[in-house]
Amino acid sequence: MSAPAVHHPVYTGDDGTLLDVAEAIATEWAALGVRGSFLARNIDTGARLGFDADEPTPLASVVKVPLALVVLDRIASGELDPAHPVTVDPAGSSVGPTGLAAFRYPATVAVGDLLLQMLSVSDNAAADALLDLVPVPEVDARLRAWGCDGVRVRHRMNHLYECAAGAAGNDFSLALELAVRDERTGRHTIETLDPARANAGSAAALVRLLERVWRDEIAVPAATAELRRLMGHQVFTQRLASELRADTLRWSGKTGTFLHLRHEIGVVEADSGHRVAMAALTRADRRAGLAPDIDLAIGVAGREAFEVLRR
Repeated sequence: MSAPAVHHPVYTGDDGTLLDVAEAIATEWAALGVRGSFLARNIDTGARLGFDADEPTPLASVVKVPLALVVLDRIASGELDPAHPVTVDPAGSSVGPTGLAAFRYPATVAVGDLLLQMLSVSDNAAADALLDLVPVPEVDARLRAWGCDGVRVRHRMNHLYECAAGAAGNDFSLALELAVRDERTGRHTIETLDPARANAGSAAALVRLLERVWRDEIAVPAATAELRRLMGHQVFTQRLASELRADTLRWSGKTGTFLHLRHEIGVVEADSGHRVAMAALTRADRRAGLAPDIDLAIGVAGREAFEVLRR
């Protein structure tokens, strides 16, 4: 059997220093057995660095950011009432470890609070309840109308688990093994890990989306302002935010985790006025539900990118 082809990242950088940082990040990820893509761009100067930024990747819970923007746009237009109550019954709701997805009994939550649950604790049941109100085809069509062609919404959150169960039954460790094996071979036993069939996007498309949100250049200002506020409430800080903690910095982000996928996108804003949008999308070549070294490497990438881009 021939050895797998060696991957050579496609680097992005506006000068030699930025290219050096991008290469150092890619090299560190590769040493940990991580494939992926990364892009960071100064929202105001346009300076950027990264690698493989145009590669489409399954998004896991990162897709909740464009979903939230579409729902917030509907609220701003008066088509949805943020106070409208929605009852979520665990007997028929989505799988997940947090929020309503982990509840044992029915709960009634307002639309606006479903958005908070979805973005703060990555609640899959809240996301799918919102998709009951604004179905997947409508979300994807709105993104197309806004020119977000590099981000695709194709399925509900629970479909991630349905496809994993279809391939591996209730054995999540087997599903993880299949994901890692398929990453090496380029096949996709689990449908929602296929970028052509999954909720998918590239680092470049996601950074561009964040830039437009932070500049109020997409949807309407009421929607983008609320999305920025809600992303600031994310409770997970183990990835990009881990190395960007300071009284002078503010992080607004969204993680995405499923099987071997560990992602985060977001914007770091400094009191000095510097604003840098980032997207880190990773796929691990190991069977590990927890990988703090990979999370740390994502955080280091964010810090190194921010430090060089704010100069």
